[in-house]
Amino acid sequence: MHFKYNIHFNFMKHSKKFMLFSIIVTLLGVVFLFTEGLNRGVDFKAGTTLDINAGKTIEKAKSEEIITTAGLSHGIITPGGERVSIRFDKVLNEAEVAKVKAGFIDAYGKDVSLEENTVDTSLAQELAQKAIIAVLVASVFICIYVAIRFEWRFAISAIVSLFHDAFFTISIFSIFHLEVNLTFVAAILTIVGYSINDTIVIFDRIRENMRFAKVKNYDDLTHLVDASVSQTLTRSINTVVTVFVGALLLFLLGGESIRHFSLAMMVGLLCGAYSSIFIAAPLWAMMKKSSLQKPRKAAVAKP
Repeated sequence: MHFKYNIHFNFMKHSKKFMLFSIIVTLLGVVFLFTEGLNRGVDFKAGTTLDINAGKTIEKAKSEEIITTAGLSHGIITPGGERVSIRFDKVLNEAEVAKVKAGFIDAYGKDVSLEENTVDTSLAQELAQKAIIAVLVASVFICIYVAIRFEWRFAISAIVSLFHDAFFTISIFSIFHLEVNLTFVAAILTIVGYSINDTIVIFDRIRENMRFAKVKNYDDLTHLVDASVSQTLTRSINTVVTVFVGALLLFLLGGESIRHFSLAMMVGLLCGAYSSIFIAAPLWAMMKKSSLQKPRKAAVAKP
């Protein structure tokens, strides 16, 4: 089913207010990142994860008791019925893993199975570096693609919008001290894809309208941008709502392992739709303004 919305809003008139809001959130995110940092999961710091299957329901309180009895500091426990995932901020040795397994065997019987996953310091640093490189490389290639298909002003606007979306989502996770792991990186890359898709749809409509419009001054340009955004707004809302509902259902009904991925997706989707309309399009218009004000060179008559 396709829903059509008849929404007309003066986007350019209020663009500076939205940009100011984005700048404030960005600065707040910078403060939290420097003071609090990110709550890195075991994927990005040294540690051990134990996935235990007991064949019967495992209680979280009992798991905590077993860990304490084994003489280990309390790890992050994620219960899931007959399975439980326990994360430790340090690398466990064989004796410590054996103590934990023995504790679960005593509590739940001999059918207990244990899977151990360990990330050492060097691997954690390598994963973190590769995650950053992946986001940067994706952004650079997107910028090149937009520059070739459109023009350099569109490319700059798109890349600013993408970094805004990625950093906004990272800031939310830093402010609320939510765990960041490899699934979070996957969410960021997915967000970048959806955001650039929304942005290109708007840019394509702006470019198409520019071919037939007689833009003589900045007022004409603002009217063109407002019209272009309004013409693509139905498509943007329908796309975001459809994907957002899917991410919301994953967040509510999915397992604990994908909860943060779903949350990052929801935040990023909303932010991507917002930035395409209120950041990318107005920023392009502001840069395009300078070219409208340039006086044309007088034609030189041939002798």
